[in-house]
Amino acid sequence: MRKILACLGLTMLIALVGCVTINVYFPAAAAQKAADQFIGSVIDQGTPSPKPAQNGPKGDGTSKPAPDGGMPSARVLDLLIPAAYAGDSPNLKIHTPAIDAIHARMRKRFSDSLKTLLDDGAVGFTQDGLVQVHDLSAAPMAQRAEVKSVVAAENGDRNQLYADIAKANGHPEWQDRIRQTFAQLWIQRAHKGWYYRSSTGSWKRK
Repeated sequence: MRKILACLGLTMLIALVGCVTINVYFPAAAAQKAADQFIGSVIDQGTPSPKPAQNGPKGDGTSKPAPDGGMPSARVLDLLIPAAYAGDSPNLKIHTPAIDAIHARMRKRFSDSLKTLLDDGAVGFTQDGLVQVHDLSAAPMAQRAEVKSVVAAENGDRNQLYADIAKANGHPEWQDRIRQTFAQLWIQRAHKGWYYRSSTGSWKRK
């Protein structure tokens, strides 16, 4: 009888997991936290964002079998139920070799040239998470020839970043949401005096 009840319980659990995994929600809070760390380490040149810690309680790494006829153990449940539904806000994966390489390039580009272009008003942020030339004449004469190449290189890395983060988390369809999250935070974290495009397309200054 216990075995029959256990089988029924496991069957119901699998059916439940089948339902919840169909509609995996976009972890908006985790995305905002990850984007804020990434952007802050670029524009404020602080310590690069730390690799996220694993969620859940620490254990000895061993699985404990369920008692005879009992329900599956908590560790089995952890394997079956996606982290997005485990109760705690999941970490969004933003560390892969490709993403870390993009991060390093963006930090260096910002330090070498992009910050000066933003400070001078030559470029600004857009609503789609990119940068755009705002006023070429505002750039120092020596930098005007390379402004467009800096903008192109930055946008290439940003586009790849949003796609790679979505793929690294197993949901390429999240790319637009990742981009939107980053776009909002690039503008929110912009320094005083920097330009950005509003939702109407007009340039504004912070």
